[in-house]
Amino acid sequence: MAGICSGAASAMLLGGCATTYTTDDTTPAATAERCDASSVQSNVGAKATAKLAARLIEQTGSRTLRWLPPRTAMTMDYRQDRLNIGYDDNYVIERIMCG
Repeated sequence: MAGICSGAASAMLLGGCATTYTTDDTTPAATAERCDASSVQSNVGAKATAKLAARLIEQTGSRTLRWLPPRTAMTMDYRQDRLNIGYDDNYVIERIMCG
């Protein structure tokens, strides 16, 4: 009997984590702020600074920033509201992208 109760409890907990995906563009997730890095590509080659990052966040409409240092492993999770800035050993920006 204990196995049935713990199995039912596990099913209920996992059910609470389920996410429903939709393609309807009127849902809150679809209307959330999205990053668009196309207008800031001219900053590739610039020195990576906090001041520049703040300006890029504003210009791209992103809500979060992730620095991508050289030789560092990154998660592959995608966030439509995140700006990613990759730079080299001299803090020169090599890439600017969303995701």
